[in-house]
Amino acid sequence: MATLTFDDTLDVARVRGDFPVYDRRREPPLVYLDSAASSHKPRAVLEAMDDYYRTTHANVHRGVYAMAEEATARFEAARASVARFIGASSTREVLFSKNATESLNLVAHAWGRANLRQGDVVVLTEMEHHANLVPWLLLADQLGLRLRYLGITDGGLLDTTDLETTLQGARLVSFTAMSNVLGTLTPVRHIADAAHAAGAVVVVDASQYVPHLATDVAALGCDFLAFTGHKMLGPTGIGVLWGREALLDAMPPFLGGGEMISDVRLDGFTCNELPWKFEAGTPPIAEAIGLGAAVDELDRYGMDAVRAHEVALTTYALRTLGQRYGDDLVVHGPSDPCARGGVLSFGFRGIHPHDISQVLDQAGVCVRAGHHCAKPLMRRLGVGATARASFYVYNDESDVDALADALDSCSDLFCL
Repeated sequence: MATLTFDDTLDVARVRGDFPVYDRRREPPLVYLDSAASSHKPRAVLEAMDDYYRTTHANVHRGVYAMAEEATARFEAARASVARFIGASSTREVLFSKNATESLNLVAHAWGRANLRQGDVVVLTEMEHHANLVPWLLLADQLGLRLRYLGITDGGLLDTTDLETTLQGARLVSFTAMSNVLGTLTPVRHIADAAHAAGAVVVVDASQYVPHLATDVAALGCDFLAFTGHKMLGPTGIGVLWGREALLDAMPPFLGGGEMISDVRLDGFTCNELPWKFEAGTPPIAEAIGLGAAVDELDRYGMDAVRAHEVALTTYALRTLGQRYGDDLVVHGPSDPCARGGVLSFGFRGIHPHDISQVLDQAGVCVRAGHHCAKPLMRRLGVGATARASFYVYNDESDVDALADALDSCSDLFCL
């Protein structure tokens, strides 16, 4: 397929041509609005993984024959692409995991167990995904840590009013860069600077951020940043942890086995160099290669264009749904499209979100329904669940219109 070049805008019709899922004829046509859960994959990603398996499959870093060296070169080239994509200063700082959850657990167990003691304070927020809550809840229970939380405003923004007070005595602060429920963009640099001034290490869950905004870890000012491949056009089974090299060097390994060692004796072992010190066993080779291809595709689209497109589409969605349904539709999160990502969690006329999702599916519209792995946030919002529509590079205004039309079916079915 011919290479396409994009400038500061996205031609969604051309973008969709990159995605085989849109080749399949469906009736009704597919309206995929669940990319916050998992995005679709362009041909370039599928072909990169297929080519590796067809032509170059071998274990990495171990064989000295030509095909094994080629597999290693492709795997490490993917790491270099990811490092460049997030502004890392070295590939030594970029660790591959199986998802963002594993990356966050790695920080909690490797850094946390080595550095946190009974009574130490860890600061989180009310809007965290369970992946950035449960590891710290486990560690708090095991080590006797004290957890504090930054709340949210009624407008869906992170409440930083008492930030300095909350951070007093904190050893670590871990928070999302973009809420998977509210779409809220948090002031990462502001929090990071305040946390560092208080002597705390900063961990950022960027699973919803990296796929949608240009990312520069130096500009964000964090110490660790976690994200996952399958939300950014890449495959499942591959995640990333970026960490400051000095911190990673000082941390003990997370898992033990092959690859993460330079020597093993009956009385002990010596760790491998970064980043392989944290990549025990055979890594997700094809998945890493697929992620590298996904990064290349996003580079081709241009992350500024991706962000501009999503802001415009979110603006259109908020306006269209608001004008059509008014108070019958409640969208949680910031009202300003520039303060949020392309994620709309909503309630509609008292209909259960699962019922909304099933009725919309009959119209070909795919939205998420449930607590979105954010039960504490659901309680803060006063709901048990929400329906969630989320936009990405292959969505346009016709998808928003289809969502609005499908919501009429919910009203008709439930006689509202």
